[in-house]
Amino acid sequence: MAKRDYYEVLGVNRDADDEAIKKAFRKLAMKHHPDRNHGNPEAESLFKEAKEAYEILSDAQKRAAYDRFGHAGVDPSAGAGAGFGGRGFENFADAFGDIFSDIFGGGRGRSSVHRGADLRYNLEITLEQAARGTETKIRIPTAETCAACSGSGAKTGTKSQTCPTCEGHGQVRMQQGFFSIQQTCPRCHGSGKYIADPCATCDGAGRVKAHKTLSVRIPPGVDEGDRIRLAGEGEPGARGGAAGDLYVQIHVRPHPVFTREHDDLHCEMPVSFVTAALGGEIEIPTLDGSAKIKIPTETQSGKVFRLRGKGVKGVRSSGPGDLFCHVMIETPVNLTARQKELLREFESITQEDSARHNPRAKSWMDRVREFFTP
Repeated sequence: MAKRDYYEVLGVNRDADDEAIKKAFRKLAMKHHPDRNHGNPEAESLFKEAKEAYEILSDAQKRAAYDRFGHAGVDPSAGAGAGFGGRGFENFADAFGDIFSDIFGGGRGRSSVHRGADLRYNLEITLEQAARGTETKIRIPTAETCAACSGSGAKTGTKSQTCPTCEGHGQVRMQQGFFSIQQTCPRCHGSGKYIADPCATCDGAGRVKAHKTLSVRIPPGVDEGDRIRLAGEGEPGARGGAAGDLYVQIHVRPHPVFTREHDDLHCEMPVSFVTAALGGEIEIPTLDGSAKIKIPTETQSGKVFRLRGKGVKGVRSSGPGDLFCHVMIETPVNLTARQKELLREFESITQEDSARHNPRAKSWMDRVREFFTP
């Protein structure tokens, strides 16, 4: 199988400079490195292909030969030699050392100062609080400087010592074949200091677990799943690093009357059989108080009444949504003998002209007959 063009392998133009070639190789190596793609022969093949292309194009002499003669110009059997050696190897080791740093967590000159992790707090509120906004207090776990050792992590009367493993550098060098790789010292975790006699209160961490109370302002219109960011209120950073952020995740408690859909509210409105037939007026609740709705005569179950502006004004909305009231005609229960007698009499009178009084039922029965008639 013919080899692909080295410039095509790295995805760079033929006039690309050394930095662009190095950057392209790093990107491919990070993506296809075998340690990140266990058991993937295709990734391994792509990694080797990128490595070979970089070995040639990072060496000025070999690149010139390749540009002039193609693969034949750098074929070892033709005397050019595409193996390790010279400036090409130095460039390759330099780029590959950086890649190992990214993969294995080492790195030259990498700071031991770390930003604290972001935290999440689940906050449950009512629909009314979500619609109108509110302010509440939350209590969250945190870490504070250990009073016993003043944050040093060492037992009172003692102090930290230079780490014997890395000799205070915070990093150690490992030799892997051709490559020399730097990574964070496993004993002092990059600090360069070693605590021989740790503080009993914080166990050498310099911090102890604690709790703090924060005030959280909930803006009007928040919805289920919205997040409120409290900058710097997350986990404290290590060795003087910045604290992470706290994200308050909003959960809206189910409401006994309303359900929310974006900025609109929906509710089911029970209407008596008599009111639906003869019409009337009923009172319904809204988030702003009660409202009255006129029920026209002969109202059917499922009819929806819309009250404009009685929904919720979302955080990013220009105006409030609407309230949709869904009619549910309620069948009377626990009837007395007299009520049942009147209903039977009513049914008998209605059946005398069923098409007039129950047009939907007649239409449905006609469709049923047509369905079963061959």
